[in-house]
Amino acid sequence: MINMERKQITKKLRFEVFKRDNFSCIYCGNSPPNVILEVDHFEPVSKGGGSDINNLVTSCFDCNRGKSNIKITNVANSVSRNLIELQERELQIKEYNKFIKKIKKRLNSDIEKISSVFAENYPSEEFTDSFKKCTIATFLSKLPLEEVMDAIEIAVSKKKSSYSCLKYFCGICWTKIKRKQGDAI
Repeated sequence: MINMERKQITKKLRFEVFKRDNFSCIYCGNSPPNVILEVDHFEPVSKGGGSDINNLVTSCFDCNRGKSNIKITNVANSVSRNLIELQERELQIKEYNKFIKKIKKRLNSDIEKISSVFAENYPSEEFTDSFKKCTIATFLSKLPLEEVMDAIEIAVSKKKSSYSCLKYFCGICWTKIKRKQGDAI
């Protein structure tokens, strides 16, 4: 059974379709003031098409009435371009997400390198997750790994308690960050 229920097309969605299609009928190419534009379902609702933006196209009054509920088998240029753009956007999002995962993996690896230096010197202590995710991640966003590693190694070599080591480590890192910011000015 075909669902004949038509989802309401909002004014905002209608405008987005017009904007995407350059305020021109995708079938004949006419645009206002020569024609009145409407939103058409590329795949008709009566044939299973939905009312999402990817199934909606800009059509003039005459083309929309002429097409009626006929399913178009060859895709208009603007719809074809839209499909290509959507595919490209999907690919870019996929690649971006892979890149972000790679950055997070490297950041987690760097955090663990710093944590292991602390854990080797204070076996009964370890960094909290929030200290790793906030403090060390902040240091690594502002300083190269080597400088943060130097800071933790200096701190563990000079301080007896884990608490004073952490304070000293943070102090070294913030001093380096302030120097870099001063150099940038």
